[in-house]
Amino acid sequence: MNNLLARFFPFLSWWPLNGTNVRTDLIAGVTVALVLIPQSMAYAQLAGLPAYYGLYAAFLPGMIAALWGSSAQLATGPVAVVSLLTASALAPLAATGSDQFIALAILLALLVGAIQMTLGAFKLGVIVSFLSHPVIAGFTNAAAIIIGLSQMNKLFGISMGRSEHFLQDVWGALQLLGETHIPTLLMGVAAFVIMFLMKRHTPKLPNVLVAVTLTTLVSWWIGFEHNSNGKVDEIADAAVKSLAIDFSRAELKIDDLNAQVSSKSAELKQLQKEHEGGSQHSAALSYEIELIKLELKDLEGENRKAARSLRKFIFERIPATDTQPARLYLSGLVPQGEKSDGYRWRIKKVNKGELKLVGGGEVVGSIPSGLPDLALPILRLGDIGMLFSSALVISLVGFMEAISIAKAMAAKTKQRINPNQELLGQGLANVVGSFSHAFPVSGSFSRSAVSLNAGARTGMTSVFASLIVLLTLLFLTPLLYHLPQAVLAAVIIMAVTGLINFSAIKHAWQVHKHDGIAAGVTFVATLAFAPHLDSGILLGAAIAIMLYLYRTMKPRVARLGRYSDGTLRDVKVHPDIPTSELVVPVRFDGQLYFANVTYFEDALLEAVAEKPNAQYVLVVGNGINNLDASGEEVIRTLYERLHANGVTLVFSGLKKQVLDVMRHTGLFDEIGHKRIFANEDMALAAICEWLGEAGTHDPFNPAAKPV
Repeated sequence: MNNLLARFFPFLSWWPLNGTNVRTDLIAGVTVALVLIPQSMAYAQLAGLPAYYGLYAAFLPGMIAALWGSSAQLATGPVAVVSLLTASALAPLAATGSDQFIALAILLALLVGAIQMTLGAFKLGVIVSFLSHPVIAGFTNAAAIIIGLSQMNKLFGISMGRSEHFLQDVWGALQLLGETHIPTLLMGVAAFVIMFLMKRHTPKLPNVLVAVTLTTLVSWWIGFEHNSNGKVDEIADAAVKSLAIDFSRAELKIDDLNAQVSSKSAELKQLQKEHEGGSQHSAALSYEIELIKLELKDLEGENRKAARSLRKFIFERIPATDTQPARLYLSGLVPQGEKSDGYRWRIKKVNKGELKLVGGGEVVGSIPSGLPDLALPILRLGDIGMLFSSALVISLVGFMEAISIAKAMAAKTKQRINPNQELLGQGLANVVGSFSHAFPVSGSFSRSAVSLNAGARTGMTSVFASLIVLLTLLFLTPLLYHLPQAVLAAVIIMAVTGLINFSAIKHAWQVHKHDGIAAGVTFVATLAFAPHLDSGILLGAAIAIMLYLYRTMKPRVARLGRYSDGTLRDVKVHPDIPTSELVVPVRFDGQLYFANVTYFEDALLEAVAEKPNAQYVLVVGNGINNLDASGEEVIRTLYERLHANGVTLVFSGLKKQVLDVMRHTGLFDEIGHKRIFANEDMALAAICEWLGEAGTHDPFNPAAKPV
């Protein structure tokens, strides 16, 4: 009974709690929370969500993963790579930060959790092995570079669009470096300096929290943020004004189309209730809804492009007077005699002819106080279909990251890690998180290291950290209003620099060129396909699997001769050792399956062809660890073909699983147990006996004395 309870409630193993452990875990939890709060907000923005959604993702998921996972020190929550994968999956489907984008991110968390829980329930944690270490090394390096570059606009205070080609977006941002907002850059650089110096000289102090606190105070003191409102009619440039008007009209059209979809969908549901078998009117209504959705999708896509274009323009503003309204001129085009207000303005939002203008540095802004509402994510079959492949990739990458961290810490703590239990814990964390407005989460290396170094004994560390996030959501959110976006960008860049490790790709090449190729292809493909990072990692995984299959298609086949110590050795390695004209020993190193049976057959027949007087072929099968139906068939065919030509096929050293297959199919009886030996010495002794007079001499050295 206790074992059953422990299986469904693994956190019961922490009980009874003792005072020493609770005090230690509380201190560790506070320490982790001081890193978690600013990091989670930064990673939410990396995922394309408002910063406070990071706090939602840091609240329940971390606690749930600790309660139902198997690692005492693993800190679960928002992480860089998973956040970037989330942004890349959703960017083509909705405008970043929009209500639709947020809804899809929450649904993505539910799908990721459902996949992970399914894999854990069926004990399929081993499936993560399809993402080999070289592939992960290539992907992680590329992802770290992409993450760093994606924060460039926030660090320099410039605009960077999000399109289907990330590198093109980066190039566009580089061309705007001349428009850098100096106060924003100084804030980011100051955060870098604080974190770097503290990491080097005071590593035990929470450098991220100190950097965030100091820069937030400075931001409040100097009035770093400066926003204003305006009207489309204030834009002086005719082309930009026309673009803004078109954008505003399109927004109204989008709202109208959404209203039509809602109205017609409700009408369709009512019709389907009244006519269970369906009706022509229902079919016509369904067709109308699909047409409206197509129009809506095209219009939203065009408006996303228009929004990116509008954000690129820099304006100077002439304040309104008693006789003239305010005017917005493109930077550097203010008429002579006019004086601007001294700010450089950008359009952040256009709505019904109204402009939201940003003239200073960007800050986090207002964060809703209180806890997120618990609600089921919006489920639409179309959205689930679009997100499933991305959810699968995030599930595997996120779990691999989490289990790698858990195993690394377990090596130090001597704790036992259960990969399938960890899958359940991570999956449940994402599912529960989706009910509390969280985006996909995983195990964090940096925060787990903080937890370990702080002396965490049990998963109560994560529970305490989550409770501190809860207190922050309830009481401390107003203090985060003036936190500069550039500082969050600096936090992200500082965190991902540790992910860049090109020596891992070099090491993979040194181990095996195929591993190096898989790592290199994944690295290049991830950069090239960005923002569609799932395409890069899937291509890398496919390349790694194909290269593995290619290697196994041509395993090592060694022709053997008699070494001076009496053992059989590879004649390619030892070309001077004697071989026999009567006996052809061959060693096959690898599983014998459908992909390499032809190679095995050709290698064996070629060896026999070179020894026309051969009477026996000895297959040294110590290296054959698997035999499938194709392998069994080729052995049967070879035995019959050689037997018809007066050559006997003999085996030695076959493993149990191979012998089991041969027994089940009757091949063992066909060849005969007298021709299957436990080792090569027994096989050679029997062959010498079968050779009769010829076998009284060493077959590998006919000049030797009779044996």
